[in-house]
Amino acid sequence: MGRSFGEEGGRLTYGSYLRVPQLLAQQVGLAGPQAHDELLFITIHQAYELWFKLLLHELADARDRMLAGESYLPRVRLQRCHVIEMLLVQQVDVIDTMTPQDFLAFRTLLAPASGFQSAQFREIEFISGLKDPAFLDRLRGLERAEEQRLRRRLTEPTLWDGYLALLAARGFRVEPADDLLASLVAIARDRERHGALWDLAEALLDHDQAWSLWRARHVLMVERQIGSKAGTGGSAGAPYLRARLDARFYPALWELRAAL
Repeated sequence: MGRSFGEEGGRLTYGSYLRVPQLLAQQVGLAGPQAHDELLFITIHQAYELWFKLLLHELADARDRMLAGESYLPRVRLQRCHVIEMLLVQQVDVIDTMTPQDFLAFRTLLAPASGFQSAQFREIEFISGLKDPAFLDRLRGLERAEEQRLRRRLTEPTLWDGYLALLAARGFRVEPADDLLASLVAIARDRERHGALWDLAEALLDHDQAWSLWRARHVLMVERQIGSKAGTGGSAGAPYLRARLDARFYPALWELRAAL
């Protein structure tokens, strides 16, 4: 009986498995006549959404495994997320090759669409611990499935909930806040005994820091492209983004540094 895989079977190709024709058909611009850099703009943001999808896949698994009492694989998942997030920071350099003049050739066609409306971006913030129900009232044009996912993220446990559950399962007190800080200090000061928990805390902090680096890099890109103009979705643009720079997923892990 002949084999039915690879080139010999002919049942699957690179293009059909990855749906390359369908993928490459999604970069459809609005400008007429064609604006050269619109393809760059679309490609960058579609790539972001693909990476966001993978990040959510990894973050959710890390959280679920912590809730189940695991410490090794959650760290592995978070390490992968950190590599992806640093790639997202570097990806801004690509869009920075677009001049303000070239962006203006099609920017007015984008309103009222805005990166602010990325449901997956908000999902990442929610699952990471930065939940804000007010975003659901401010987001416009969400698909029903997107809204349902966001509402679910608001009610389900976060990565921080998973980490606290893991600490509690290992006998550490996690409330009130003073007891939690004492537990974190104890872990930090005895890495020989609690190395897995310390490494996992550091992986969470890597995730937090990488997201902050992306915010900072993103606001510089926006200022370079549009200066102080309002965003196409009606936000304040760069001033709004700057107001988000101090947001943190895990303030207790940052506070820990001062307590050591």
